[in-house]
Amino acid sequence: MSRRLLAALVVASCTTAPAAAVEPRSSSGSGSARLIDLSGQTHRQVIVDREPGQYLGHPTTVLLEDGRTILCVYPKGHGRGAVVMKRSADGGRTWSDRLPVPESWATSQEVPTIHRVVDARGVERLIMWSGLYPARLAVSEDAGRSWSELEPAGEWGGIVVMGCLFGQRATPGHYTAMFHDDGRFFGREDRRRSPKIFTLYRTTSVDGGLTWSFPESALARSDVHLCEPGVVRSPDGRHVAVLLRENARRKNSHIMFSSDEGRTWSEPREVPDSLNGDRHTARLGPDGRLFVSFRSVSPRGKTAPFEGDWVGWVGTWDDLVGGRSGQYHLRLMDNHVNADCAYPGVEILPDGTFVATTYGHWTPGESPYIVSVRLGLAELDALGAEP
Repeated sequence: MSRRLLAALVVASCTTAPAAAVEPRSSSGSGSARLIDLSGQTHRQVIVDREPGQYLGHPTTVLLEDGRTILCVYPKGHGRGAVVMKRSADGGRTWSDRLPVPESWATSQEVPTIHRVVDARGVERLIMWSGLYPARLAVSEDAGRSWSELEPAGEWGGIVVMGCLFGQRATPGHYTAMFHDDGRFFGREDRRRSPKIFTLYRTTSVDGGLTWSFPESALARSDVHLCEPGVVRSPDGRHVAVLLRENARRKNSHIMFSSDEGRTWSEPREVPDSLNGDRHTARLGPDGRLFVSFRSVSPRGKTAPFEGDWVGWVGTWDDLVGGRSGQYHLRLMDNHVNADCAYPGVEILPDGTFVATTYGHWTPGESPYIVSVRLGLAELDALGAEP
């Protein structure tokens, strides 16, 4: 059965269609997550940026301390190109024009990532990374109104630097970041091997994100290609998990856990089919459930109901630990070209609204553009309660 036909069985494909849900399951059960298709609910969708004939892709976002200002950065191109920045002052409901940025941002060779950090003295800053070799860093100490130029962070590089970043729970101003490389960009010289080895790197900062240690390998595998880490912290704050893309498409996506703030990790293991995909970005909801946004991609020989689309997952920390399918598997938007979509940013507002932002081929025959989708867990529960 084709992906489109299967999706049609879930929901009628008109833009005014209500969300459709099938196969109700408990979050604590071992069965399949319930499918909910939100792609026809255009009232949830906000266009962040769109330019005819121009590929706009791979955004990440950051929510500022005021709980309503969101910055979004993305390249003009597929995975590389001049970095664009926009600002929303109302929690993602409306967006500014493109903002002025330093000249060096036009030289970015990779997907930009942006993070908010605070040092031990309480100084807040934003840091934006541009990867490959060498990894470069730009800094803002005025909530993104002005920025430094991109400068090398060290004699090292990588792919999607920094894919994820988290603070050390007991040590203010100390952070851990993770990214991956396949041998091409970590050093000055290309050191690809056969068979190809994907290495997951860990680096730390003790000064609120200004300087970073030389990266150390946290994991290196050739049988599976684990990459693009997305971090989530447990509701009690004591543990962290990292969701990993499996780029060889031999197995499901993977997950691993740490109980010592990322210094050591459990052996990675496969996740349920409902979490298969790339560039997982997770946030904890007000009731302790997790929302994860990602691109749905399955291993060779498998096909998910929303294969190649922008999807989400709702479940609990215990679901992650127990390897369960979770409560809901969502289609956020329908992507029309292969699986070229969904390097998402996800923020949660003080009222519990998730604002998920990404790129995709949302209009047939047109270049990809940037869109936000808004949702709340109570809304999903109401939809899930429908027969």
